[in-house]
Amino acid sequence: MWLINSSVGRKVVMSVTGLFLILFLTFHALMNAVALFSLDAYEAVCEFLGANWYALLGTAVLAGGFLIHIVFAFILSWQNRKARGTDSYSVSKKPATVEWASQNMLVLGIIVLVFLVLHFAHFWAKMQLPEIMGDAPLTGEEALKAAFSQQWVLPVYLIGFCALWFHITHGFWSAFQSIGTTNEVWINRFKCIGFWWATIVMLLFAVEACYFTWFFN
Repeated sequence: MWLINSSVGRKVVMSVTGLFLILFLTFHALMNAVALFSLDAYEAVCEFLGANWYALLGTAVLAGGFLIHIVFAFILSWQNRKARGTDSYSVSKKPATVEWASQNMLVLGIIVLVFLVLHFAHFWAKMQLPEIMGDAPLTGEEALKAAFSQQWVLPVYLIGFCALWFHITHGFWSAFQSIGTTNEVWINRFKCIGFWWATIVMLLFAVEACYFTWFFN
């Protein structure tokens, strides 16, 4: 199959799943923002996204998107390294036009992956998973308090948000480039959109994390 067997196809899969995950992060940031104004409203959102069929379906689709994105990222990185061979050590200075994030997307992705595993352990594993298993889950407020009452959580989350910012700012325009929707004019526009989109979403996450740390301590 072209999407799997060719490097171009794999880049398209990476791009589509990446854009899908960016949309989810945007939704997640907006959902969390509800808790800044009303914990009761946040509880209502959490109950709506509990262990019901549509939430479980959404979770499965999201997990599939993450898994595909991660697997294809490792495959493409391995292929790129294999194609360069020993040439990657013969150049001491990289071109100025090559962005730092572009050079370190795999490393950034690994940092993001570790951060997401921690985040899932703090929330999904204590809210939706117990409900699936037939146990009593934590409420939204209880999960927030359990996580952000620990002093080490805020700096770790801020590091995760920074890694996500670098990953998204490059990944956003790169995704549109991979699926063939850019030209010399639009590539700069997508870079600008990606920069501001990632900045706004990550700043919102950071504000939420700081507020929850202050509120529950």
